[in-house]
Amino acid sequence: MAVQITLKSGDKVKVNDHVYCSPPWSVRDGTPYSVARIMEFLPPEGTTKGKGKGKETYTRVRLAWYYRPSDVSDRPVADSRLLLAAIYSEVCDINQLRSKCFVIHRDKITDLAGWKKRPDRFYFNRLFDPYIKKEFEVIQAADVRNLPDHIRQVLLSRYEYVVAEKDVVPDLTDTLRLCATCSQWCANPDTVGCDRCKKFFHMGCVQPPLLAKPSRGYGWTCAPCSKRHEEEVDSHEVRHPTPVTKPKSNAPAPRGRGRPRKDRSLAEKEENVDIKYFKMWPFRYFGQYTVAEDTLDPDDLIFPRAATRVGPKYQAVVPPLSAKVSSSMGDDVSTPKYDVDGEQRGGDDAIEVLSIINNLTDEEGVHASDILLVEEWKAALTRKSEDLHSVDWLIEALRRFSQAHLMSRGWSTVDMSVPTRAEKWKKGETRYTDREWTAEEIAFFEDGILLHGPELRAVSDEVGTRTVPEVVRFYGHWKNSRLQEEHIRARERAAVVKEDEETEPAVDVPMSDDEGSIIRGPTKANSSCGACRTRESDTWWRAPKGLATNILCDACGTNWRKYADLNVRPTREEIFPPGKKGVEKREGTPLSAPSAKRLRTSITMNGTPPPVTPAAPQLRCLACQKNGPTGRVLKCGQCHFRVHAGACGISVDKNAVDSWLCDLCDNEKTQEVSLNTDCVLCPRRKSKMSVKDADSFLRAAKPTEGQAWVHVLCAVFSPEVTFSDVAHLRLAEGISTIPRARWSTRCTLCGEAGGAVVRCSDCIREYHISCAWRNGHRFGFEFQPASVRNHRRDAVATTFKGEAGNMVPVVCCQEHDTSKRMLFGMCEADETGETALQAYCRTYKRAPVSQAHALLRKARRLDTLLHPHRIDVLDGPTEPDHQCDVCATRYSPYFYRSRYFPDRWHCHKCHWSLQTKTNGDAGADGEWSELLVSPRTSRAMQE
Repeated sequence: MAVQITLKSGDKVKVNDHVYCSPPWSVRDGTPYSVARIMEFLPPEGTTKGKGKGKETYTRVRLAWYYRPSDVSDRPVADSRLLLAAIYSEVCDINQLRSKCFVIHRDKITDLAGWKKRPDRFYFNRLFDPYIKKEFEVIQAADVRNLPDHIRQVLLSRYEYVVAEKDVVPDLTDTLRLCATCSQWCANPDTVGCDRCKKFFHMGCVQPPLLAKPSRGYGWTCAPCSKRHEEEVDSHEVRHPTPVTKPKSNAPAPRGRGRPRKDRSLAEKEENVDIKYFKMWPFRYFGQYTVAEDTLDPDDLIFPRAATRVGPKYQAVVPPLSAKVSSSMGDDVSTPKYDVDGEQRGGDDAIEVLSIINNLTDEEGVHASDILLVEEWKAALTRKSEDLHSVDWLIEALRRFSQAHLMSRGWSTVDMSVPTRAEKWKKGETRYTDREWTAEEIAFFEDGILLHGPELRAVSDEVGTRTVPEVVRFYGHWKNSRLQEEHIRARERAAVVKEDEETEPAVDVPMSDDEGSIIRGPTKANSSCGACRTRESDTWWRAPKGLATNILCDACGTNWRKYADLNVRPTREEIFPPGKKGVEKREGTPLSAPSAKRLRTSITMNGTPPPVTPAAPQLRCLACQKNGPTGRVLKCGQCHFRVHAGACGISVDKNAVDSWLCDLCDNEKTQEVSLNTDCVLCPRRKSKMSVKDADSFLRAAKPTEGQAWVHVLCAVFSPEVTFSDVAHLRLAEGISTIPRARWSTRCTLCGEAGGAVVRCSDCIREYHISCAWRNGHRFGFEFQPASVRNHRRDAVATTFKGEAGNMVPVVCCQEHDTSKRMLFGMCEADETGETALQAYCRTYKRAPVSQAHALLRKARRLDTLLHPHRIDVLDGPTEPDHQCDVCATRYSPYFYRSRYFPDRWHCHKCHWSLQTKTNGDAGADGEWSELLVSPRTSRAMQE
């Protein structure tokens, strides 16, 4: 007879039912419910199950946990009904079961949208292993076909699902693969497939045997297919295979799309679907590191596995130590008892004494008053009261007192003013405590916590000036200080609530099974929901930490407890407290004012990590597709365009972040630039282009010197384009200097000839920059050594995030592998907040505004188009190396290259004189007239 338990909520549950599980509110500290499956009911600890029917007493339950995606990773998941299965169980008190819920696999749900609309319904399609911290795919065992029949039947009879890596799933669900030579099953690790006949072979069955599989991107053909191909090539009868088209059918299309039918009986049938369990688990691991025959063993482990770590790649090969053996002691040579440095192991010389305070007793002649004297000396060694409570400082003080006692020195000789100490097994001296953190470092630390949470390695990269151990130690102190402040505020709120309760009559609400989650009606201090700000609700629930108030309405409280879904209205708070000076704002990288750091709640039970409470509003940048706090990522108030401020040269005051408008929307009001917002470097595609790119980084555009528009992406990655205001990336100039060949070349992506193209950094393909962005090509910046000259401009060395050299823009096709190249993304920032795009533009995209006026620069560029052979000496060195071949002068505003003698030049006066004498054709044969031919030129012509 199946055991059935009735919960406090009235739900009746049995083994393999899914339930909400949670301890009381005071223990779980505001975290939502955990979802689990009942594996078995257990009696009290230390007793055995009763033998009589109905006489058993159950006080405990074994649960198989499910995780929410937010519990195991920081990536945002919009679906609150999605769970991750796990092969992990735990015994809990049966009183922690709250109510019943339903969890089934995604493939067993016909109408997913309708399933998620119903309350207490969850689904899963992946498994998370808490031991190796990795996710796996979960498929139905019936879908596994590429297995021998006897192994497949065992899987089907025992398990409902199979857990495997994502790359292994296509091989498992493929048809049965048999070796074409030995007709035995082809396991994936030792199998190779022919690309022509699609047959499979064991690598040992091939003649000659294959030692390794083909590299990624290459194929293999068997011997008959290779011979057949060679014969076809020799007979010139090679024919490319034509795509096979399926014949049209008059049968109705399968109902796979559109809105599914609402069938309540089908939904109820899915809730009660029969699942096979073997030893209380519905799935087992059958992936890359599984031996298929081991599945037949019922005692084989079902947990996910990783690659074995045996061999020289993981184990260090330690050479034999050179033992210093003393012959006088008579030690055995085969058993060395000395360390590498020659010191005897276990001796007094090999031990570093940290403290002997426990040896200061009356038995050794030391009075107990001396211990009190130690406390007095400690207080006299520092003027900072916080040092007397610092663990690092106290340990070092006891260490120095112990050394003074062992060396028979007075305790007055102990000095704590030196912050370093010499350790026995380290070279040089090290600090026993970290140096003080500056306000700027604390601001970067809090910003990193806001972005990455407790991922302290990433937070260390945000700070830049601290090592990971220093960040870990500071995180503990910082978190304790925040908890202290929160507890002080909680006591103050409790005092206010107590005063209000004494003056106002309270409305009693009956307690539920949540044991402390329901509170009384809202008071003056907490008059609205902490999430949706509503003031009306039949039931009020306690809110988790970090919200504006400590209560939640009935809807928000239910969504948080059951689904960990809490839509908080965004609020912004200052990073620094009032009166504390903040970090100086860089131009182009405004510092935002994000909300207070979310407090990570304590772990309630082993194996159920607490979720991350959403606190600060996050915006997704359209350039890098990463989330960032409001202020660093700006959102246009009109078109809702979102981008990192450093990726567009935007500098906005923190009080005007909400009212910021992008350049295109701002121009619609001011009308200072052309209302035609098409990019001058892209092909003309009428007005549909702006509609298509409204929610893309191509929405970022800047005005040109001719009052037109150009994409920020096109301007930055076109080497000829510069900015007169490089800090704000405005007034792009130099578009007329782009070679004519790049305007006439057809784009390999869109096929149009209009617009300027660029070449891929890794192949010969040429395309428009905007087309490359729409097709998902890779954009970034790469550093080349300073010795390598950049072919696009003079080599100018710069630095970014520790890399030094020539910063080169990279645009490459998405097929190329860039994993081995260090590419910096456009929005990637260094410790100062400057992005890679800003660093590149600051070094290479600055127009020579100090040399000439903007109008004169434009005139020179237009003159260069009319006279491509002319050299402007005003832009070159102060002492030109050119000399007129006619009049031998070295002073001229312009020099022109001779057509017949490329290494000779004409000054401006002689050039126009030659044009006048030859009817305006400077390249005609009459250029060398007798009137203007110098003796030097005459000798050259005679030669």
